[in-house]
Amino acid sequence: MRAVFFTGHGGNEVVEVGERPMPQRKSGQALIRMRASGLNRVDLYMRDSGAGITHSIPQVMGLDGCGIVEEVDAGERRLKVGQRVVVHPALGCNRCEFCQRGEHVLCTSMKFMGEHCDGTWSQFVCAPVENLFEAPDPLDDVEAAALSCSYLTAWRMVFTKAQVKPWETVLIFGIGGSVSLAALQLVKMIGARAIVTSRDAEKLERARALGADGVINGASEDIAKAALALTGGRGVDAVIENVGEAVWPHAMKALVRGGRIVTCGATSGDAPSADLRRLFIRQLQVMGSTHGTFAEFAALIEVCRRGALKPVIESRFALDEAHAALDRLESGVQCGKIGLQF
Repeated sequence: MRAVFFTGHGGNEVVEVGERPMPQRKSGQALIRMRASGLNRVDLYMRDSGAGITHSIPQVMGLDGCGIVEEVDAGERRLKVGQRVVVHPALGCNRCEFCQRGEHVLCTSMKFMGEHCDGTWSQFVCAPVENLFEAPDPLDDVEAAALSCSYLTAWRMVFTKAQVKPWETVLIFGIGGSVSLAALQLVKMIGARAIVTSRDAEKLERARALGADGVINGASEDIAKAALALTGGRGVDAVIENVGEAVWPHAMKALVRGGRIVTCGATSGDAPSADLRRLFIRQLQVMGSTHGTFAEFAALIEVCRRGALKPVIESRFALDEAHAALDRLESGVQCGKIGLQF
């Protein structure tokens, strides 16, 4: 079968598009003929180094996935052959205390497709049936695949962690990235107020067109002061960020007393100033978040099924154009999700 896989670590020179062995389906799994996937920052990380993530080489890339069920166990009730499904790429043990209470994203032996084992950038994929969900009809294959990581990550950050309410104001850093754009869409979906930041004026205008109530150019404005000005000096109720060290001081200063920060990344560094005095005097809350649970994924898919949410797809590439797609992601110029069509 055709697949995109890395044979070492470096740049696109270690990424090959070629033949890989067909996956062998085990009991309890379904064989999926893939139709679409998408790109995430972790794809670049795995190509570049994969440091700290146990994996073997060569390894098929990709976490997002949408495809058609080709084969499943006889008697399987949840899925059927010919069904279009979306892949949840987090593989838990189903035995530890976290899996048992429905928080399998905290599994003590968690493995992610595309990180710890072969991923979704291939013509065929085998996955446990519990990791496969019926794709929502209103979305095409690339849009449905986008739900697997970026949109699920944003869902957990906005609703489970920050617990944003319709009357609140949320500051979202790094608009243009797919998680940040997803967070903007989710915040506006419930009628809350969204302020976004970027160093790119075009991305800010795109965000405004998607419903952002306020925009801050981090290249020319003091983010914290601008956020306070946009909230009448009060501050924002919640911050959604994945930038890390570079924006942390601004995020802390932009919060209202009792406000909360949810972070899912550290692209600019992972050692920000803690600002402990501000943290305890203003009784701020800081929460980490990664990916999402099966229940959160089901809720996200149901919202899409009802037509309330449609992922923003910035560009689409064929599987054989994986190098160009990776270059596009690495450039940082995209505003939305980059998709792969098989």
